[in-house]
Amino acid sequence: MINKLKNMPLLGKVAIAIALGILCSFFFPEFLNRIFVTINGIFGNFLGFIIPLIIVGLVAPGIAELGSGAGRLLAITAAIAYGSTLFAGFFSYFACDFSYPIFLDSSAGLTQNVAQANKILPFFTVDMPAVMSVTSALVLAFVLGLGLCAVQGDKLKNGLIEFRDLINKVISGVIIPLLPLYVFGIFLQIGTEGQAGAIMKLFIKVIAIIFVLHVSLLLIQFIIAGSIVKRNPIRLLITMLPAYMTALGTQSSAATIPVTMRQAIKNGVDEKLAGFVIPLCATIHLAGSTLKIVACAFAILWMQGMPHGIDMFAGFICMLGITMVAAPGVPGGAIMAALGLLASMLGFNEELQGLMIALYIAMDTFGTACNVTGDGAIALVVDRIYKK
Repeated sequence: MINKLKNMPLLGKVAIAIALGILCSFFFPEFLNRIFVTINGIFGNFLGFIIPLIIVGLVAPGIAELGSGAGRLLAITAAIAYGSTLFAGFFSYFACDFSYPIFLDSSAGLTQNVAQANKILPFFTVDMPAVMSVTSALVLAFVLGLGLCAVQGDKLKNGLIEFRDLINKVISGVIIPLLPLYVFGIFLQIGTEGQAGAIMKLFIKVIAIIFVLHVSLLLIQFIIAGSIVKRNPIRLLITMLPAYMTALGTQSSAATIPVTMRQAIKNGVDEKLAGFVIPLCATIHLAGSTLKIVACAFAILWMQGMPHGIDMFAGFICMLGITMVAAPGVPGGAIMAALGLLASMLGFNEELQGLMIALYIAMDTFGTACNVTGDGAIALVVDRIYKK
């Protein structure tokens, strides 16, 4: 039984954690609720401490590696991938701005701010001040990454790569395994405070809207690619479906690279070019994840009655496109890389970040599938440019 739980996908563990959290909220005594609130407080403070280190550890070497030996084709691929990510973010924002008022009832939603609820208090707290602010971490990461592109400093670059490996180990070995417990504590508190019904209705509706947006984004990507290569976009998209289905199972862009490459070659992409573009895009092109993060963040802000204008989201989307380059190839990695921006640019506190993690992971597999399938569209465009 324990081995089955260990081998269960993260989505399954989070789903069980949500259900158990709500169920236990009906009969757990106060001291048990306070125990889990205390654990969540410690874990939330640890996230606050580690987020700047995640940004430096992932973004700096990611930028440095993109620049080393960079040629015109690399620059073109990176520019197209970033443009696609930006389009996905703004497409998500305006689609949500139009659809949420129609499908979501804010008056029946989070009328009491979850972040302000103080009915359950922890037994104690452990302060973990971050070594730097999120903004300072981003600036430091850009300075180190871009600087290494210019000076080709191998020793510092290798040190940053080792630091990235350490950060990835913390994410995959500590943070990701503890997320189900964190989500359990969040929904235990939400259920005890009478917010479970509103949250679950929000989740179901937002997940349905995001799925439709993912399908729409893929159609747009392949219509654009098809018009450039003068091929039937629907056939091109159908050819990439094995990569989509593989990503649904693996929840990892990196693990799906062989299948994505094979299907891109079947679509007529040069084999050597596919071997360059597909692995690169698996790292830097996370349009589906960006769409999902924007949609989830918009939903939580909207239901909380917090500001959610384009003036806030424009900068957030632009920075998110860069930060997604650093997202590690583990389930839930993209949302971990984005937590700093959610806190610094959109005002998400620990409770809202917890809701964001749960809502994001509920759709994680579909976001990854959208990412890798869109890589096939970018490969077609770059192949066209390469052949010219």
